[in-house]
Amino acid sequence: MTPVLDIRSLARAWDGKPALRDLSLTLQAGGMLGLIGPDGAGKTTAMRMACGLLRPDGGEVRVLGLDVQRDGAAIRPLIGYMPQRFSLYPDLSVDENLRFFSELHGLSRDQRQQRRERLLAFSRLEPFTRRRAGALSGGMKQKLALACTLIHEPRLLILDEPTTGVDPVSRQEFWDLLGDLARGGMALWVSTPYMDEAERCGHIQLLHQGQVIAEGRPAELSASFPRRILRLEGADPQAVRQLVQAFAGVVLHRFGHSLHLVCDPDQEEGLRLALRQANLEAKPQPPTLEDAFFHAVAHGSLAA
Repeated sequence: MTPVLDIRSLARAWDGKPALRDLSLTLQAGGMLGLIGPDGAGKTTAMRMACGLLRPDGGEVRVLGLDVQRDGAAIRPLIGYMPQRFSLYPDLSVDENLRFFSELHGLSRDQRQQRRERLLAFSRLEPFTRRRAGALSGGMKQKLALACTLIHEPRLLILDEPTTGVDPVSRQEFWDLLGDLARGGMALWVSTPYMDEAERCGHIQLLHQGQVIAEGRPAELSASFPRRILRLEGADPQAVRQLVQAFAGVVLHRFGHSLHLVCDPDQEEGLRLALRQANLEAKPQPPTLEDAFFHAVAHGSLAA
């Protein structure tokens, strides 16, 4: 089956400095692929090249078998791109923005009306059709941007950190909408700085300094974290810090009222014994995707 998105060895440099190196991925219909990385990792550069907005220095991008650089006109209707910044017209109403983008894509009157009704219901914006886009809340702005991006019914949806700055409830609602799109057969490529959002993707790539340092299903990446985590409740951080000084490489993190001690597997038994001698009981803590991400960034991979 021809992938909806097929990227091979994509590369780009800015002023001679590599911004993206050897990025490769495939995405099938109904798949959701997450691109995770800090600011400056190369996420936006990769997505702009996939849309044909930026010419790569090397590699190729194909959408349903068509080359993005050579077949740009044919590919444009197949892609919906939602950039980081709110890109709609703030002085136009919700309805006017939807009409503008439907006319931009050359939809007929019947198509405009059918898709308007469906997208308003889908995004739950029906009560706000007359409100100016600039007066919407952050979450509603993103829902409107998504609706306008979907007006021409693309096969591939590319979203660059779509919920940055949006409140937690709106983030949840937005990702519920994305899940509905994926279940309906659309291919989604999403970048996000939030680990809880990354866990909702079927496959993720960890990008650091323009290079993929780990990839796989979220649960697999979390399970591949090579160290052990011990959790302490109600312990004095200063006393624990002094105790673990005898164990080289042990890292102490504070999580609310609990402390997490990150150690190598061969240190775990000795560390737990030392804690018990200090009347402290440590419990194993399953690693999270965030643990795996920070370890991969610090060490260049998820290898121990």
